[in-house]
Amino acid sequence: MAKFAANLSMLFTEVDFLQRFSLAAKNGFKAVEYMFPYDFSAQTLKQELQANHLSQVLFNLPAGDWNGGERGIACLPQRQEEFKQGVNQAIEYARVLECQQINCLVGRADPKLSEEETQNVLVENLRFAAEMLAKENIRLLVEAVNTYDIPGFYLNNSAQAEDIIKRVNHPNIYFQYDIYHMQRMEGELTETIKRLFSHISHIQLADNPGRHEPGTGEINYTYLFKQLDAMGYQGWIGCEYKPATTTEQGLGWMKHDL
Repeated sequence: MAKFAANLSMLFTEVDFLQRFSLAAKNGFKAVEYMFPYDFSAQTLKQELQANHLSQVLFNLPAGDWNGGERGIACLPQRQEEFKQGVNQAIEYARVLECQQINCLVGRADPKLSEEETQNVLVENLRFAAEMLAKENIRLLVEAVNTYDIPGFYLNNSAQAEDIIKRVNHPNIYFQYDIYHMQRMEGELTETIKRLFSHISHIQLADNPGRHEPGTGEINYTYLFKQLDAMGYQGWIGCEYKPATTTEQGLGWMKHDL
């Protein structure tokens, strides 16, 4: 049976961020994820989790100047020290929030670098992060993101993610499989998930086109959820979509599947 986590960066945006925890709990969610926790103290976030009986299942490593357009720094050699500091900051938050998975958005490659140079620095950074997080019993995840939404994003398909994981060659690196991003880049969702199942530690969803809730687009989520059950997927599925209307009006799909 699928377990859905509310992505508070995308859902319940009708209210301020800290109010979204209670709305998630009110609407049946037992867990939350969001992009970044760093605008708030870890204790403030922990209070919201505890008050609403929610688990924190995921957030991202610091990703550079997000408001300035950056979408990660893991493949940039001139930002390696900043990347390492970000890993340490994320670990501090994860300890307080009792979060056992942290995702790395690798970012856009520097066009002045060769493919080999970009890949080498990315592998080095991911190996560092995997080792540091392993000491805290936290999983490191990497995510492939479609290049329609984020042009130039370096890690953008499942085969590339599989290759990077093999090159890192550390037992503490996993794939965050985002159904929406991979539908846009390659399709073949079920067979790809089956092939990479041992590497997948977290799944996110949205329908396509529009990145709205399941049932609004072309992806057969009824079939896909059944396939995930048949595969024995035990992890969380993050609801990282933009509601077509309001969040609460669009949650019928989840209540039906639960």
